[in-house]
Formats: sequence, C-alpha cells, structure tokens
Amino acid sequence: MKILIVCLGNICRSPIAHGVMQHLVNQEGLNWEIDSAGTGGWHIGQMPDYRSIEVAKKHGINISDQKARKFNALDFQNFDLIYVMDKNNYADVVSLTNDVNERAKVQLFIKDEAVPDPYTDDAMFDPVYQLISAQCEKLLQSLKKENS
Repeated sequence: MKILIVCLGNICRSPIAHGVMQHLVNQEGLNWEIDSAGTGGWHIGQMPDYRSIEVAKKHGINISDQKARKFNALDFQNFDLIYVMDKNNYADVVSLTNDVNERAKVQLFIKDEAVPDPYTDDAMFDPVYQLISAQCEKLLQSLKKENS
C-alpha cells in the first residue's frame, strides 16, 4: 500500500499526517509507503513548519527529517491512495488527473470535512494534530480490513 497525503504547502497538515500514519504503520509492522506533498511549491525542500515539528514531537513522533515537495502528475502512478486535506486541495489534485482511475485515488482525508490549516494560528496546531491523529487511526483500521 502506498499512501500520499496532500495539503497546500506541505509544511503543516500533511507532514503531521505523514508522520502519524508512518508511526502507526510501523507499529503495526506493515510494509506500507507513506509520503506527503503540497499543491503549491513555495516550500520545496524545506522542513515542516517548526510548530508541526513541535506538536508531533510532543506526541513522540519525529517529522524533522521530512522535506516539502510539490504534488505532480507522476504521483498518480506511484501511489494507491491520495488523501487531501480540504476541498481546494482536492480540486487542485483532481485537475491534474488524466482518467477516472487516477481520479478514484483522490479522497478527502476526512470525508466531507476539511482539516483546518493551522499556519496562521499557533493555537490550532494541537487541535489539528488531534484531528489528524484520530483520522489516521480510523483510516489505518479501515485500510487493514480492506486489504486483508
């Protein structure tokens, strides 16, 4: 299973989700590949936002080795599932699809709900972490059932 998690800049939400999901997958002993990307290219090559690093570290997860990258059309071939954090990310990613198979890989991270972008509000990083962490648990259990 190869999973890509996408947000706007790949420095706040998707790195947290990438780290949490990778942590859970490792705990389960699953040989899954987890990655993250952004729809925008402003932060390519940068570490996650220091607040994302801090909130993940507070929960025992190290995301400081991640580097931001921009989503590209090859990701449709390289990943089985592409989870996006909000409807704008969804529209941006889907606009790059070539067919229904690629489009079918793209889903909102939380069905019918956006994960708020904490970038402009320091106080949002912990609630966003909690939301992402709970959803990663649900997704992992659901995907394990589907693939067993």
